[in-house]
Amino acid sequence: MRALTWQGRRRVEVQEVPDPRILEPTDAIIRVTSTAICGSDLHLYEVFGPFLDRGDVLGHETMGVVEEVGSAVRSLALGQRVVIPFTIACGQCFMCVRGLQSQCETTQVREYESGAALYGYTKLYGQVPGGQAERLRVPLADANAIPVGDDLPDDRYLFLSDILPTAWQAVQYAHVPESGTLAVVGLGPVGQFASRIGRYLGYDVVGIDPVPERRAMAERQGVRAIDIDDPVEDVRGATWGRGADAVIDAVGMEAHGNPVVSAAHHVLGALPDALAQPLLQTAGLDRTAALLSGVDMVRRGGTLSISGVYAGEADPSPMKTLFDKQVALRMGQCNVRRWTDVLMPLVEAPEDPLGTEDLVTHRPPLGQAAEHYELFQKKEDGCIKVVLDPSA
Repeated sequence: MRALTWQGRRRVEVQEVPDPRILEPTDAIIRVTSTAICGSDLHLYEVFGPFLDRGDVLGHETMGVVEEVGSAVRSLALGQRVVIPFTIACGQCFMCVRGLQSQCETTQVREYESGAALYGYTKLYGQVPGGQAERLRVPLADANAIPVGDDLPDDRYLFLSDILPTAWQAVQYAHVPESGTLAVVGLGPVGQFASRIGRYLGYDVVGIDPVPERRAMAERQGVRAIDIDDPVEDVRGATWGRGADAVIDAVGMEAHGNPVVSAAHHVLGALPDALAQPLLQTAGLDRTAALLSGVDMVRRGGTLSISGVYAGEADPSPMKTLFDKQVALRMGQCNVRRWTDVLMPLVEAPEDPLGTEDLVTHRPPLGQAAEHYELFQKKEDGCIKVVLDPSA
């Protein structure tokens, strides 16, 4: 089959790779109908090379049709349409039954002291072949394949794999008071959905992003969007000088700024894996511009909810300010299955209240994945969300 493979820093390539096979009786194989490029895939493209091998298949936002099931699979039928959460969880362990599927004790990657295994996401998370491919093996399929309807387009369901529940969790973690103010830093795909969810729940939402096309998309969905010229003062000015009740950092380590850290990422990418891995795990730094602006923007006693991915273990934290302002922090990998039941009615509603069909800007065939990784990273051509078509 054809699949997108990692070949080096800023180098991905569609290659012929072996078809996935049933390895355990609890597995299923799906034929992929839609697979997206996620913002966190750019971390693999740029930073996480020391934990990847050439030929690793990328991708963790996937849906398709069941083609084969193992002998122990009970909830799936051949030909059934399914969406696949990016976290691989058993659904039965101590963590899963508490709604912490991203910490699943069955699939935790203990070698690296990481949480649940993920599709297409480095040795740190199990080095499981990803879904930017024509087919995908789904382990523990009864718990990790969500059946969906046959009548609506893929876009209604695809984002249940990652970015929609990630945004929902970010808003839930933000603990915005009734009719409160929510600031969303970064209007990429997760930030777009977080802003829309905030509006849907009745909050006063302001979205912040330097890219005009992203601000325009947010404004189409009723979100007040501003540039990054002086967002802290803008938010304070709209909240009687206090700051937002809650701030979501939907950017993470891809933030602009800090050329020193950016240069360090380049150096890490050039080192042999044996040297780069321990450095990244113990001394890695992130560009924290979005995080720091969120600390400044949130009011005293407010909440900072972090959905953007960070990888540094030596990042400086403004502990004095966080303590003095009595800021609550919530963060973490999304527990996708925790939110499925509440989100499914929204994605299937005729009015599409979260605008799932107003997010994708580029729909190339799988064979054009490499150029669209670059396009997405550089934020060119109005690129906000890329969905790849493996059948084209």
